[in-house]
Amino acid sequence: MMFVETVRSKHKGRLYVSHLLRETYREDGKVKHRTLANLSSLPPDVIEIIRGALKGDKFFSAKEDLRITRSLSHGGVHAILKMVQRTDLDAIIFSRNVLKRRLAIAMIVARLLVQGSKRFAAQWWKDTTLPHELDLPEGDRGEELLYDDMDWLLARQETIQKTLARKHLTEGGLCLFDVTSVYLEGSKCLLASFGHNRDGKKGKKQFTYGLLTNKEGCPVAIDVFPGNVSDPRILKPQIDKMKEEFGFSSVVFVGDRGMIAKTRIEDLRDAHLRWITALKSKDIQRLRNEGRIQMSLFDETNMFEVYDLTCPGERLAVCRNPQVAKERRRKRDDLLRMTEEALEKIRGQVERKRGMAREEIGLKVGKAVDCWKMAKHFELGIGDGEFSFARKEEVIARESKLDGIYVIRTNVEEDALSAEEAVGGYKSLKEVEKAFKQMKSFLRIRPVNHRLESRVRSHAFLCMLAYYVQWHMIQALKSLLDEEEGHSFESLLAHLGSIQRNTVLVKDQTFEMTTEPDELHRKIFEALGISLP
Repeated sequence: MMFVETVRSKHKGRLYVSHLLRETYREDGKVKHRTLANLSSLPPDVIEIIRGALKGDKFFSAKEDLRITRSLSHGGVHAILKMVQRTDLDAIIFSRNVLKRRLAIAMIVARLLVQGSKRFAAQWWKDTTLPHELDLPEGDRGEELLYDDMDWLLARQETIQKTLARKHLTEGGLCLFDVTSVYLEGSKCLLASFGHNRDGKKGKKQFTYGLLTNKEGCPVAIDVFPGNVSDPRILKPQIDKMKEEFGFSSVVFVGDRGMIAKTRIEDLRDAHLRWITALKSKDIQRLRNEGRIQMSLFDETNMFEVYDLTCPGERLAVCRNPQVAKERRRKRDDLLRMTEEALEKIRGQVERKRGMAREEIGLKVGKAVDCWKMAKHFELGIGDGEFSFARKEEVIARESKLDGIYVIRTNVEEDALSAEEAVGGYKSLKEVEKAFKQMKSFLRIRPVNHRLESRVRSHAFLCMLAYYVQWHMIQALKSLLDEEEGHSFESLLAHLGSIQRNTVLVKDQTFEMTTEPDELHRKIFEALGISLP
């Protein structure tokens, strides 16, 4: 029997290692050994192959005998599922690990990784580890199961949102609320109506939705309304929800000046709730005309408090942002210039086409000044065959003095909320704007691939739950997202997709092997606080 023996010896303080090919044999009934060859000059890996072969190990050609028969995307699936568990969202959706809960989680994962329709999601996840990780049923009924699951999830929306509110909102704390719209390609949905289109899609019907978050921007509730419902009318259901469904009695609503209008302030008062909002431009101008806003005060500070008898029981914080003032001035100059260019063209047309009727000129002029909302800045002279225009310099000068000035109004007592905190609370509305941007761009709440009103509502709710997971992931990944390498949440998710679970065939044996994570993979998982796949 042959074997490889490693012999170590010392000579004059130095260690010598030899690898000898030896043979065992019997002679006169005694076991003896003899050396057949010295293998020490061979590469170490070759020596180990010889050693293993003599022990009976079988070796194969990686090129000829090893095959990867299937690769499933795993890294992104693993990260999102672990984050769903870390945030307890799985238990919040439903306490028991039933198929309907697993399907809802699968749709959340799909919304974060690929977006698209429910039919697309049911096909996409066949090339991922998602069915295995969530024990999803096989077959071609995926789309049908998902539609049924959307109906089940919608029925649980109130319970889920109630749990999220109690987890992320506090008595006396701030809650942010804002509204946006989503245009629809079709018109058969009962929610589809013409209204104030925030997407700039003229001629498209839409639905409107309001998003409620805590002061950090973590979403807790979403409500969908017909597209023609105005912003203030949407706030009243939120007030009722906060009191009756969520059981809060002293939260502070934060909404923009279009949302928390006069009527809604009365609703908040009646509900004994508090608010933070801002004054409209005409009210700011009135305060300045009354001498309550003294511009000289801004030489010493960028914020001071005033009181107004028309806002009893409220505090007004007058603020000035020099950068906003500069940008507002630049924007107004551009709009004035573009309006003048359009009006100059109309004047040329009137001069060339003698006898143009006053009505025709008025239509052209109205279209020009309405395009950039500059009508109040121009003096217009329109008659049959006549047209003239000039800037209202006094109006423009008066308006420019208020550039960068905004006034925050709140009924929260000073000992509970300082003026600086009230201003900061109002500025935090940008967190809801971030949510709208992510839901429209990255999570793709549009296009809406549903006609039934209930499915549209459920689709919006799913997008909110997906953003809930995304929000928590972004909070955890801030250290990576702030790095100079320019990582984005989307690029980090895409990189996680390079981790695959491979089915490997070696001769007649099959086993699974997951891609070895690289350094960036390790940083992502470490930041998320989850184990490597």
